[in-house]
Amino acid sequence: MIVPGQRMPIVIATRPVDFRCGHDGLAAKVQNELKLDPHSGLTVVFRSRRGDRLKILVWDGSGLVLIYKRLESGRFVWPKVQDGTMRLSRAQFEALFEGLDWRRMMAQRVVPPAAAS
Repeated sequence: MIVPGQRMPIVIATRPVDFRCGHDGLAAKVQNELKLDPHSGLTVVFRSRRGDRLKILVWDGSGLVLIYKRLESGRFVWPKVQDGTMRLSRAQFEALFEGLDWRRMMAQRVVPPAAAS
């Protein structure tokens, strides 16, 4: 599977989209509605109305990559429907993609060590 870069942000577009949209339609939504740059390496996760499908749009440096996944049973766990986006950590993204409850994934805050004297 093509996975998002370690340092690039991963966001969920919280409002469901028309799943007939392809690469260009979703990139236009990212740019015009979400006010983000779809060619920056940003990973954007889109949800279907029923919640059992997702599309992931990411720029890999040479083109737009569109990943589509449908769960055979059940639904993905989605944030509350509203305008805008919500940022995910890589662990939360991977849990969401597997169909798990990503809300249970909490990143540990790492405090940099004090400089040696």
